[in-house]
Amino acid sequence: MEYLEFELPIKELEEQLDKCKIIGDESEVDVTETCKQIHKKLEDTKKEIYKNLTAWQRVQLSRHPNRPYTLDYIKALCGDTFLELHGDRNVKDDKAMIGGLGKIGDQSYMFIGQQKGFNTKTRQYRNFGMSNPEGYRKALRLMKSAEKFGIPVVTLIDTPGAYPGLEAEERGQGEAIARNILEMARLKVPIITIIIGEGASGGALGIGVGDKVMMLENTWYSVISPESCSSILWRSWEYKEQAAEALKLTAKDMKRMKLVDQIIKEPLGGAHNNREKTFLTVRDAIEKSYEEFKNLSPKELVKKRMNKYDEMGVYKS
Repeated sequence: MEYLEFELPIKELEEQLDKCKIIGDESEVDVTETCKQIHKKLEDTKKEIYKNLTAWQRVQLSRHPNRPYTLDYIKALCGDTFLELHGDRNVKDDKAMIGGLGKIGDQSYMFIGQQKGFNTKTRQYRNFGMSNPEGYRKALRLMKSAEKFGIPVVTLIDTPGAYPGLEAEERGQGEAIARNILEMARLKVPIITIIIGEGASGGALGIGVGDKVMMLENTWYSVISPESCSSILWRSWEYKEQAAEALKLTAKDMKRMKLVDQIIKEPLGGAHNNREKTFLTVRDAIEKSYEEFKNLSPKELVKKRMNKYDEMGVYKS
């Protein structure tokens, strides 16, 4: 188990509890009461720490190496029914963007999302969850296939941003993301969007237009990462914590500003502390969201989606 810096008091208490249990097992001393006291202190400490998380601490939790990624959610939700589909029919198959058909219960969905790696080799293979233009074009191809057959779309966002390399720009990164935003706005099937980790910049927006947009509790959604914001404004990464606060990027901030529709509660300590409970909560959120939109006609669906995005922000005519 890996611990973040602000979780070190939890680590110390868990180590004390383990030692206490070992002493009880290896000797005749009754340590039941001591273990109970340490356990109570541990639970109280957890509640106190996770109740008062700063924006930067939530960013850290969203990047936790043990946090479930897109494929983990899809496998848990769909089991053996998931069929991955590949390629944009133009350049190649982008490994950072995955998609395919799967079932939750008796209902089929088209799942699309960014996938990160869990070690050095897979992180390079998945390009650290940063998609190239062909990834967004693959996503659009799958959405259009879903529209053709009347299948709802579920997008799972977890990216530090679209790939910023020269070759990506040469192949039309900006156009690919803009095209996706346009086409998603008028897609004639329900779109359910969930931010499961990082939601940065146009890389997130490229699959982020939805009838229902939800965020897991310890995720973030912003035009720029705190580190990049800090380096631009203060010429240093040292001010990333202040940048995180200023960007208003947490789920609570997004919900308050009406940029997302719902916050999905995570288990105490984050999604990685109880994966099974997280998967069940996300499954329930997807099913409830689909029930909300499944009886709308394509025309009503698109109109409602357009109105939702028209009402965002403050502007003067």
